[in-house]
Amino acid sequence: MIALSLAEIAAILGGELRLIGTDTAETVLDGVVDTDSRTMSAGSIFVAKPGAETDGHRFVGAAVTAGARLAIVEHPVDEPVSQIVVADAVAALADLAREVISRVRAGGDLKIVGITGSNGKTTTKNFLARIVSDEGETVAPINSYNNEVGAPVTMLRVTESTRYLVSEFGAAAPGSIARLAGLVEPDVAVVLMVGMAHAGGFGGIEETAKAKAELVAAATPNGVAVLNLDDPRVAAMRELAESRGMTVIGFGQTAAADVRAHDLVVSASGTSCIIEADGQRMPLHLRVLGAHHISNALAAIAAAGALGIPAADAIARLETLDIAERWRMQPMGNDSIRIINDAYNASPDSMAAALRTLAQITGPGERTVAVLGAMSELGETAGEEHDRIGLLAVRLNIQRIVVVGPEARRLYLSAVGEGSWDSEAVHLPDQDAAFEYLRTELRDGDRVLVKSSNSVGLRHLGDRLGELFS
Repeated sequence: MIALSLAEIAAILGGELRLIGTDTAETVLDGVVDTDSRTMSAGSIFVAKPGAETDGHRFVGAAVTAGARLAIVEHPVDEPVSQIVVADAVAALADLAREVISRVRAGGDLKIVGITGSNGKTTTKNFLARIVSDEGETVAPINSYNNEVGAPVTMLRVTESTRYLVSEFGAAAPGSIARLAGLVEPDVAVVLMVGMAHAGGFGGIEETAKAKAELVAAATPNGVAVLNLDDPRVAAMRELAESRGMTVIGFGQTAAADVRAHDLVVSASGTSCIIEADGQRMPLHLRVLGAHHISNALAAIAAAGALGIPAADAIARLETLDIAERWRMQPMGNDSIRIINDAYNASPDSMAAALRTLAQITGPGERTVAVLGAMSELGETAGEEHDRIGLLAVRLNIQRIVVVGPEARRLYLSAVGEGSWDSEAVHLPDQDAAFEYLRTELRDGDRVLVKSSNSVGLRHLGDRLGELFS
């Protein structure tokens, strides 16, 4: 964080400053700001966020032991640390982030990119961060820090020397993206796709589209909107962008795209295509598995172009990446039994894309094995979407379908109903049962996809299988 005095922080937050020890109102801090006491170091600021399962006020002491110099609290705590008492700790975190970004922007050349979409946010964030980091100091979220806590915590890592902030914005409900993006007003707004992920919380896909469009509405007027022209709901955001004086850069496989991909080839070693951008045709070979990641790469190349970085440079940097992120199409295992651990998150779109990738990268004499758990946050569409994935797995001729957990049973029943009944599909109650089954079932030549929503936790099963067959 930039250097601020305790008095300045209290004024920004509208809170009551309670000093302790040798601290004065003029004491200056510039350390980490976080809600996790484990990340504290000398001079850090701990935000005591109340939660559904635990209360951050209980961890102020641990934060102080780790080096925290200030606690932002909703009520005073009996710990040897200066405190600022506020009405709402999460709102205070956002207020501090807004002010820090505003000050850095006023005094330097900070450029901000915001990314949203039903799928692909974290991968695109990582792709773009890799590209721009060669140009200057870059701040980007750890993992999927894209909510009301993670996004401001990331923003508060910005200092006067930061040149690029790459933020991803998730949507817990209508208005979420507007609030988060409104803290920074991105120069470049990237919208990847509108899909069924979290549709249950929005009342349908059209409402999801409105939520994603909030990023375009929150961006800097006369900025740049980077839109996926392969998705008609995203392409329709052009009108909103142009009404705000924004330049639109379209990406996709359509001939109308400014940054375009064609001649896609998917293999076990990655994904290749031809990129058309900047008036050139250039080959791209991503070591990241899956044709769906080409769209994320196009978005990153287009966003980099909006920042003045040539497509040729962006492509060269993308080709250095081994994986997009841990637990996202992460290759594990060995040459005989390959594990693809893609269980950090799942939606109907990403589940379908992962299954297609599994089918595409499996060669003659090799066997496809899909280990699948539930997709969460689908609301009233959950049943039919699990049905659809079960049908797709069979139609792609996935040879072993291992369904884990009671929430995914409908996926299993759908696969059986479609014709995967002679031991091709099995349903197991939990991860331990699945691990015991797979350790004896898997054989040389198997290509294994592990996929579920984050809440199901199959990523840990993927790790266990990867270690077993390493």
